[in-house]
Amino acid sequence: MESQRTFLLIGLMLVSFLLFQEWDNDYNKPKADPSATTQTLQANSPESDDYIPSSSDSGLPASATLAKRSVIEITTDVFKVKIDTKGGDIVETDLLQYEETKGSETPYMLLGQLDSDKQYFSQSGLIGLNGPDASANGRPTYSTEQKSYTLTGDELRVPLQFTDSNGVSFTKTYVFKKGQYDVGLEYKINNTTSAPLQVQLYTQIKRTVQEKGSMVDQNYLGAAYGTDEEPYEKYSFSDMADKNLNKNTQGGYVAFIQHYFVSAWVPMQDQTNTIYSLITKSNAAIIGAKDPAVNIQAGSEQTLTATYYMGPKESDILEAIHPDLDLTVDYGWLWFISQPLFVLLKWLHSILGNWGVAIIAITIIVKSLMYPLTKAQYTSMAKMRALQPKMAALKEKFGDDRQKFGQATMEMYKKEKVNPMGGCFPILLQMPIFLALFYVFLESTELRHAEFIFWLTDLSAQDPYYVLPILFGASMFVTQKLQPMTVTDPMQQKMMTFMPVIFSVFFLWFPSGLVLYWLVSNLISIVQMLIIYRGMEKKGIKVRG
Repeated sequence: MESQRTFLLIGLMLVSFLLFQEWDNDYNKPKADPSATTQTLQANSPESDDYIPSSSDSGLPASATLAKRSVIEITTDVFKVKIDTKGGDIVETDLLQYEETKGSETPYMLLGQLDSDKQYFSQSGLIGLNGPDASANGRPTYSTEQKSYTLTGDELRVPLQFTDSNGVSFTKTYVFKKGQYDVGLEYKINNTTSAPLQVQLYTQIKRTVQEKGSMVDQNYLGAAYGTDEEPYEKYSFSDMADKNLNKNTQGGYVAFIQHYFVSAWVPMQDQTNTIYSLITKSNAAIIGAKDPAVNIQAGSEQTLTATYYMGPKESDILEAIHPDLDLTVDYGWLWFISQPLFVLLKWLHSILGNWGVAIIAITIIVKSLMYPLTKAQYTSMAKMRALQPKMAALKEKFGDDRQKFGQATMEMYKKEKVNPMGGCFPILLQMPIFLALFYVFLESTELRHAEFIFWLTDLSAQDPYYVLPILFGASMFVTQKLQPMTVTDPMQQKMMTFMPVIFSVFFLWFPSGLVLYWLVSNLISIVQMLIIYRGMEKKGIKVRG
């Protein structure tokens, strides 16, 4: 029952991985480091506990004062964004082209007050000797000409202005472009004084620490960053609790990743930036980047820039913003297989126009390409079964003498030209393909709320009526009946008998797109098995008892 063993082996690997994730979640829950917090955080204010990094590595406590503030609303073709005039932070982002839930009219909220106790913000400012965000008076409150802005052309510029007590003018401008999820940030500093200024741009993302979801939901939720030496590194809430990041790099980026979506700050790439992280007193995780300090001579002005992305995890778009940012579409260690498979899946969808049909098509292609391995697997299994009477005779002849029995068995394999590992090797070669496709279906934003047929209106969600898991279990049962029984141990036989039920239950909560792939794969395996067995029986090889 090699095909059943294939599913069992892959299933055991998946379950083991999920269980390990759960164990890691239970025993490595994020907890703030009190010593680190005391050194690097400002005192809480009634409004926030904003962390303001310093120009030094250790961080600088900064007091926060209450100030009159308001919210600016920006609407583009892809966004509805809210910016707090205090600090000029992005405090809410709705993705207008993505629904919160399937069939709802509410757009998906990526940033904002996600729940009563969960926040997700994007922050930026100027620190250093003369940075307004490092002032003892707290973060600056900007003024704007309008309270709302709407994109009507190809570009929308939203300027926020602040003038400090010395007359230095700071203009923080967000640049929105039609159809784009990346937002430009421009900080223009006009030094009208008679003395030089020193400022330093920081950009950071702040999100409430969240524990891992259910065992089935294994999509990564946490921070990530890239440096010139580490193109992509996850930095989970637990990692942040254990140690604050403090890395210098040429260029780089910082990000927060979740299922299907990502937000990321990309500083200027032609300079040495510092990537940092911490967890605040209020249980918020922060990851950010600091530019090098900049000196602005008296009577001159300078503009500092950065890019903030907030949107779906689409590889082509992310790679255009930063060469390594597309790695946040995390296919795991089998990315080199998953990436071309995803390209193939997208191409099939462009032709077929339906993601469900595209999944069926890619399954047929993959199974067809692996047919030689499948044939070798079933052929080896049939030959091994044909040798069972001879194996029984050898056991009777040599009794408990395992050494002589082993020698005689190997001689028999050599004489009959049978490789006892012939059934296992093809399975091992197929498993990376199965697992790579698993991550493709898990990570593909395009499958979110994608319709297939009839009741399957969302391939990223579980089958609401559990039809696919039940059909999959039935297909495994049929496969068992068609295959020759090579397992003689009663306990193993019982396990194989219950496998269809076990996998059906296991797949009840899996995304329907993933179950569709497994079902079609199993059906194709049945067809291939029948073709192979009939060919072998024509050659006189007994396959089924």
